[in-house]
Formats: sequence, structure tokens, C-alpha cells
Amino acid sequence: MSYNPKSMHAEEFIDDAEILECIDYAKKNKSNREVVDAILEKAKLAKGISHKEAAVLMECDIPECNEQMKQIAIDIKEKFYGRRIVMFAPLYLSNYCVNGCVYCPYHAKNKHIARKKLTQEEIRKEVIALQDMGHKRLALEAGEDPVNNPLEYILESIKTIYSIKHKNGAIRRVNVNIAATTVEDYAKLKEAGIGTYILFQETYNKKAYEELHPTGPKHNYAYHTEAMDRAMEGGIDDVGLGVLFGLETYLYELVGIIMHAEHLEAVHGVGPHTISVPRICPADDIDTADFSNAVPDDIFEKIVSVIRIAVPYTGMIVSTRESQKTREKVLHLGISQISGGSRTSVGGYVEPVRDETTSQFDVSDTRSLDEVVNWLIGLGYIPSFCTACYRAGRTGDRFMSLLKSGQIVNCCQPNALMTLKEYLEDYASEDTKKKGEALIAEEILKVPNENVRNKAMEYLKELHDGKRDFRF
Repeated sequence: MSYNPKSMHAEEFIDDAEILECIDYAKKNKSNREVVDAILEKAKLAKGISHKEAAVLMECDIPECNEQMKQIAIDIKEKFYGRRIVMFAPLYLSNYCVNGCVYCPYHAKNKHIARKKLTQEEIRKEVIALQDMGHKRLALEAGEDPVNNPLEYILESIKTIYSIKHKNGAIRRVNVNIAATTVEDYAKLKEAGIGTYILFQETYNKKAYEELHPTGPKHNYAYHTEAMDRAMEGGIDDVGLGVLFGLETYLYELVGIIMHAEHLEAVHGVGPHTISVPRICPADDIDTADFSNAVPDDIFEKIVSVIRIAVPYTGMIVSTRESQKTREKVLHLGISQISGGSRTSVGGYVEPVRDETTSQFDVSDTRSLDEVVNWLIGLGYIPSFCTACYRAGRTGDRFMSLLKSGQIVNCCQPNALMTLKEYLEDYASEDTKKKGEALIAEEILKVPNENVRNKAMEYLKELHDGKRDFRF
């Protein structure tokens, strides 16, 4: 095998020898001021750095360089994403699964967990519960089971979700996190109107991957790793990458995920829409003590910084796996999307008690959506429920070109503020509403384009008067 980012074969665009060589190079140069400084200068251009350069920054042990690196990540986040944080929630449809993933309680051999699959009526109730919180964007989750969770079930569920209008509630974007499938199936998901197709690699180390997935279709490393290429071939513009940090060494995974992003850019002309950075955490039948590669907080913060520098245009997601304290530490370093009020169980929004029996992992941040929104506003962030780019067809390379040109601020800033205004009018507590109104009054003045700014101010008044769903 030899490394080739344009190859369509998993073991060539995620080449083990290349990763090991990068790790070796990084360890040899972690104290080399000349090498590190050159990478940091390149990083300041906010056009990304290579997987090899990212490895060096990750290993760097020069304190002042690490501080500079953190500041560059903060500057890049501010440049492309400002103070906006997009809000979403996961919706678990079914925990039936035929795979044997050793780190997931949904694995087929787990007899302790109660198996559950939502009916369309139950989905309707879950969605209304989510709408009543204020959510506009969902990430659908389902185990891999061709009998219990066929694609037809997922497609029917998406149709149900989009059809539900309760009071002023509406789910405007459904992202989908389901097992690797065929080009034909991805085309059907695209036709159903999904936003981002999300699939976590879990680990890029092929040997570790096969050991962690001993049985089931997910055992096939190449089929899983090449899924994003099939998704894009099926017409899905926006794909979301992720690894489960703690399964393998973090440096291996960091290099791997950046190589995957480079591959998508090289082949399809557009990198991942999002990168998620979950860490292994406790769950039913799973003990994190079984995994020796668990990532400590300081390393986790550095991972977020380095990914932000390496792929500056890509959205970054941190879930409620992480505590409030950890989420607060990484928000300014590169995170652009977080979940709020999440339940990681099947039926957990209507029946929270079910969390104890069907959840995929323990939630560390257990606050309500309103508490999370209030907290973000208090930190000076703009909680955004925006789905405008997806609905206006600004996806894939069209979204990225808008982002790279800097013009996104004339869409994202007013859209974020208008969707926050919707939330404040329809769902917020009095305290959150008061803080949010003050934030909107301050932030609307920062929209650069005068015409857009004036129009947004008009829309904000109309939102107060009861109208909904304006967007640029």
C-alpha cells in the first residue's frame, strides 16, 4: 500500500505506514522550534495545515508555542464562525443492532438492555416534545439491523418528522447518523431531504477497528471507511466525520481524521461539513477502564485546537457526553455546534425514565435546552437554531465558498439572531428572554452589510409580532 489522498481505496487514503511515519516525525520534532514556528506561521493564514503538520503541533511540548497555537485556533474560530453556536438534539429511533461493537451497549450480545423501536406515532410524540423545547435541528440515530431498522423505516421516519407542525414548532433540518450503506440508499436519503450524513469512523487503525468490531457488517473496515465517498456519489453534499477518542491512541486518530478530510477535499472538491470529537464514556455493559487510551481534558482541548487549525472551514461538534465545564473550555477553541437537553435513549424525550434502560451512553451535561441557551448567552455566544443554508441549497462546495470568502457573516449572523428571537418568543424562560433580547440588540449592529442589517431589524420586529421563519 502507498499513501494516495485521491485513491478511492480506504487503505490508500488512510495509509497506516503514512500515519506511523507522521507520528515518528512529530515525536522527533516536538521540541524543534524552527519546525514548529514554520507550521504556526502557516496556520495563521487560516487555510489549513497538513496531517503531518497537525501531528507536530499535537505533540509540541514548547509551552509558548502551545499558547500561540491555542490563540490561532481561537482566531480562526472567530474569523469563520464568530460567536455563533448551532443547537441540535439527537433523536434515537431504534437500538436494535446486529453488530458486535465492544464499546457500545447496543451490541448484539448485550442481553441487559431493553430493545425498543419507535413507531411513527411514538416518533411524532418525541418530535413534539423536542419542538416544545425549541429545537429545529435533529440528528437521527439508529442501530444497524436490516430487519428492524431497514432504510424504508428511516425514510418513513424522516417524512414523519418533517410533516409535524406543532404550535410554532418545526424541525427544519434532519441530519442522519446510520450505518454505512450503498450509493442507491444514499440517493434515497438525499431525496428524503436529509441535511448532513454523519458516520463516525470510531477508529482509523484497521487492526484495532477489526478487533473492536468482531461481528456484523460493521466489521468491514473498507466498506465503512469509504462510506462518505458513496454518500457523495449518491448526491449528499454535506457529510460529517468523527472518531471515538479513547479507542486508539489520540495521535493516530487525529492524523487519520485529517487525512480523511484531505481525501474528501482532493476527490470531491469539498471537505467534511462537520467533525465530531466524542470521547469514550461509560454506558450499560461498557466500562471505560477497559480502554487504556482514554483522553485527559488537557489533551482533549489541544485536539480541538489542532483540528480547528487543520480544517478551518469545517464545523465542529461536541455533545452532551462532555460536561458543562469541558464544553465551556472547548467552545472558543473551535466548536461551532452543540447539543442541548439531549436524551441518548429510544423514547427518552417523552419517557425520560427509559434513559436508564435504553441509553447508548451516559450524558454528562444534563441541563435543559433553556439552561444551555441561557448559559451560552451569559458567555457571550449566540445560540443559533438556523437551518437557512441547507434550505436555500447552500450546501457542499456552495456553503464552503461562502464561508471561505467571508460573506457567510451576512447570512449567518442575522439568521442566528432571528432564530434566537424565535426561541425567545416561543420557548424561553423570562431570564433567558431578557438576556437574549439584550444580546440581539447588541449583535444585530455587527452585521456588516447595511441593507441586510436593516432588513434583519425589520424581520426581528415581525417575529415579535408573531410571524415566523425569515431567513437570508
